[in-house]
Amino acid sequence: MDAHERITRNTAEVVTEEEIETLADDPDGKRAYVGYEPSGVLHIGHMLTANKLIDLQEAGFEVTVLLADVHAYLNDKGSFAEIRSTAERMRDQFIAYGLDESNTQFVLGSDFQLDEDYTLDLHALELETTLARAERAMSEIKSGDSVKVSQAVYPLMQALDIPYLGVDLAVGGMEQRKVHMLARDVLPSIDREPPTSLHTPLIADLGTGRGKMSSSTGVTISMEDSREAIETKVNDAYCPPTADPDPTEEGVERENPVLQVFEYHVFPRFETVVVERPDEYGGDLEYEAYETLEADLESGELHPEDAKGALAAYLDRLIAPGREQLAE
Repeated sequence: MDAHERITRNTAEVVTEEEIETLADDPDGKRAYVGYEPSGVLHIGHMLTANKLIDLQEAGFEVTVLLADVHAYLNDKGSFAEIRSTAERMRDQFIAYGLDESNTQFVLGSDFQLDEDYTLDLHALELETTLARAERAMSEIKSGDSVKVSQAVYPLMQALDIPYLGVDLAVGGMEQRKVHMLARDVLPSIDREPPTSLHTPLIADLGTGRGKMSSSTGVTISMEDSREAIETKVNDAYCPPTADPDPTEEGVERENPVLQVFEYHVFPRFETVVVERPDEYGGDLEYEAYETLEADLESGELHPEDAKGALAAYLDRLIAPGREQLAE
């Protein structure tokens, strides 16, 4: 797998392809970043972008993880004391999950976002941005139903973080796309380069296959989950025998979240995936590529319940080191 393929695999979008190709031509020493509000416990959404950071490290990138304590405060996630107390725990969980500690820099937003130069540049961006434009950028990630002034500033800070961290590539889920497009629009107004960005897919709600998996609504999987809890959640997951399920009666599109987790979480981290089955049901199935597993589910060779059993086992292997770190 060459650098370009490793950088772009399992992505929903890169902006722009030409800029990504330039980075892939000489990735050594390039810097990528992703920002997270400190929440204390990693969940499957964090792990999806973390998988991409691991890909980038293997391609030659250095990685910066922004533990965005100021952003979390602006998004009404608690007091500064509460937020900062969780940031260190998140750092240890990322390392337990598989990030290369020697090639990962963890930065608190408050380390630089309260400095005078940053504040003045932020005010300059505020002068260039309408409230409606900032609200659109924040729409996918805000906390609560109504937009507060603090949340309108939030996406401008995300844009400004990119040049202040000195990174070449901004990474996020598709919910960050509007923020990154805002950054491309407004950063040139303060003589900063528009950022190259990479977006990972959104995984559907585990129980219904609709919308996106969320730690605040529906069912998600986190590093707090025991093996038994993982098995219960996966066994209850929506998993029709197809990668392209029919919409609901109301016309709402659905995905197969079990297959999505296999594709974006399991196969990037394991060279071979084994689905254990009794001999009377055909014996074990072994897969070296996600596409083969998907095809077997479609054909009926792989039963959804057997797929779920294997998924729970591999998720437990991924989560166990972080779970042990939390217990300590």
